[in-house]
Amino acid sequence: MLKVGLTGSISVGKSFVSSCLRDLGCHVFDADQIARTVVEPGTPALAEIVALFGTEVLTETGTLDRKKLGAIVFEQAGLRQKLNEIVHPRVHAEQNRICEEIAQTDPHAIVIMDAALMIESGSYKRFDKLIVVWCLKKLQIKRLMRRDHLTRAEALARLNAQMSSQEKRKYADFEINTSGPHTATRHQVEAVYEELKKLV
Repeated sequence: MLKVGLTGSISVGKSFVSSCLRDLGCHVFDADQIARTVVEPGTPALAEIVALFGTEVLTETGTLDRKKLGAIVFEQAGLRQKLNEIVHPRVHAEQNRICEEIAQTDPHAIVIMDAALMIESGSYKRFDKLIVVWCLKKLQIKRLMRRDHLTRAEALARLNAQMSSQEKRKYADFEINTSGPHTATRHQVEAVYEELKKLV
């Protein structure tokens, strides 16, 4: 089995690349989705978060209010670190469990884990290969403005707060440039998939 990380900055077309890889037969998982499941009501992680931040980070129904929690940890790096110490090990454990389950039924599987902050967190080192998705910055700004209804200045501020695509590309085993039409991106994904198949 081959474990592959998929990452890229905001609004570069990562979701489209993920869907192409899924169509080709890869097992694709969203790390964000996994992070949500490990903090569901009744989980030890949610209990620890409430013990640290108080019940004000919960919604009326008892689920985690990610927006409220995000606003708190955005301001305080120390608390953000503590939150990561609660969530990250559990996300990694769940990823490992998923991979082991797949390995038992499909030993030649290619598992793709899609995570935006894989390089920043260092978790890319847990994977056999890393795919970095990127596009031209002017396109990225345009896509982000359209997707989140932002002004150009707001979109730029968001991009500048993150690691740049240029920087992320230094870590890549494979790159996919989504600046062109969907067909061109799909061809690149197919070429990368052929390379990955040789490694399983």
